[in-house]
Amino acid sequence: MGLSKLLSGAIMSLGGAGIAFVLTATGAALAGSIGTGGLTSQPIGHYEFCRANPAECSIAGSDEGPLVLTKTLWAKISKVNIAVNSAIRPMSDKDIFGKDEVWAYPTSGVGDCEDYVLEKRRRLFKGGIPLSDLLITVVRKRDGEGHAVLTVRTDKGDYILDNLSDTVKAWEQTGYRFLKRQASTHTGRWVSLRDDNTMMVGSVRN
Repeated sequence: MGLSKLLSGAIMSLGGAGIAFVLTATGAALAGSIGTGGLTSQPIGHYEFCRANPAECSIAGSDEGPLVLTKTLWAKISKVNIAVNSAIRPMSDKDIFGKDEVWAYPTSGVGDCEDYVLEKRRRLFKGGIPLSDLLITVVRKRDGEGHAVLTVRTDKGDYILDNLSDTVKAWEQTGYRFLKRQASTHTGRWVSLRDDNTMMVGSVRN
């Protein structure tokens, strides 16, 4: 996108990262779009979630492109991220369910990273954002641990809602390695992302 299309020329530098981000009129750092590949394996936790919630994982539709990011929308996204992070107490699947890789809505007020993502996705969808722009995403943290975040696709780029940060960030700002995410055209399918060469969580083939 050319600089003439930007409504703000402010520059935000990340200390030590060597990266500069241009701020849009919404206050969001201008982000790029995450590159996607073909269909890939579905995380086992999402597979089991879909077995328990088949209606949520059989929604297909055309991809009409990313939503237009406005100040109102940015405020809504930021508010949901903070609200869910504040409302849910982090607890591992092992401690909650006695086993790993259980994806579920955090109805009891505790949850793992995937559970935060599910709740944020549900709230933003109820707030009018299409599911094609609310994509569950699997990443690798800097310490090598697998992690789930929510990607919100916009015309200003892809932004990440994370239970480890109350700040909604451009995906490039996170420091994560992006592996795979839900397909924008089907809620039960997944596509590969850049650097998707290492399995981080248990998976099943579609």
